[in-house]
Amino acid sequence: MLQNPAFRTPVGISIGAIAGALSRYYLGLWFTQLFGTEFPYSTLIINVSGCFVMGFFTTLALGRFIAIHPDIRLLVTTGFLGSYTTFSTYELDTAKLFQQRNLEVDLVYWLSSTVLALSSLLLGNALAEFIRIKEES
Repeated sequence: MLQNPAFRTPVGISIGAIAGALSRYYLGLWFTQLFGTEFPYSTLIINVSGCFVMGFFTTLALGRFIAIHPDIRLLVTTGFLGSYTTFSTYELDTAKLFQQRNLEVDLVYWLSSTVLALSSLLLGNALAEFIRIKEES
């Protein structure tokens, strides 16, 4: 049964999604305890860290630096990171801040999420490339 990709692939993605969702949930609770609820730090931190891991992992896996089975790539990217990162929650948090008519805080959150997430993805790419170059030399 696990030899059949039509079965194996969705099972792998589902396993990754369960792990990602639970990681997001428990880390979200922990960050909320640490930082409070005035600003959506948990969503910001989870999105930024997820972008870093996505950049790092895809650069290593798709750059042919390390051989990773396509099912494992899907488990990590589509499954785990797809449910770990919280873009829909990010948008909900942005809308809540906007509704509170605190435009300065909303703008800081909106811009910091975008800039930090993109920067984290690029940093993950760069770190993976650095490791690849070190291993090749």
